Amino acid sequence: MLVGYARVSTENQKLDRQIDMLIEYGVDKRNIYYEKITGTKKNRPQLNQMLNDLKDNDIVVIADLTRVSRSTKDLLDIVDKIKIKGASIKSIKDTWLDTTTDNPYNQFLLTVMSSLSQLERDLVSSRVKEGLKAAKARGRNGGRPSERNEKADIVEMLYKQNYKIVDIVKKTGLSRATVYRVLSDLGIR
Repeated sequence: MLVGYARVSTENQKLDRQIDMLIEYGVDKRNIYYEKITGTKKNRPQLNQMLNDLKDNDIVVIADLTRVSRSTKDLLDIVDKIKIKGASIKSIKDTWLDTTTDNPYNQFLLTVMSSLSQLERDLVSSRVKEGLKAAKARGRNGGRPSERNEKADIVEMLYKQNYKIVDIVKKTGLSRATVYRVLSDLGIR
């Protein structure tokens, strides 16, 4: 039986593209496990459930490698769990990821290609860290702006209008401690 697995990293991302690919490949939509959780988490409930439900001769179909794993070690562990169940795994986009035939090259390609994928992720991460370091050296902070900084003006305005701290917390959604930090940063308190 064909069993599908689809995953996106955040709640606001869509699974539609992956699910469409799996259905087009021939996976019954009732046999698709899907979740919205980062691939770096070890505990992915739907992946674990799928692995537990696998039966002999099942084929796990994924849209691409990054949907099931984010590291070489993790991928090899998952593939081993699938093999122990007597099942196989096949990727639609990464055609080298196919353990449905007993070909000695499959394990070799699986190891090499997943290592290359991890290398690519590590290089991207390294470049991001270098960019953030260079930006910081120039007095700029990279990354997402903090809610604390975004709401500092509102906190200041409300405080100067004699709002109580508890009311500022309610209006801004910031924690009490964060409101006090903002006021301290502004030299008000």
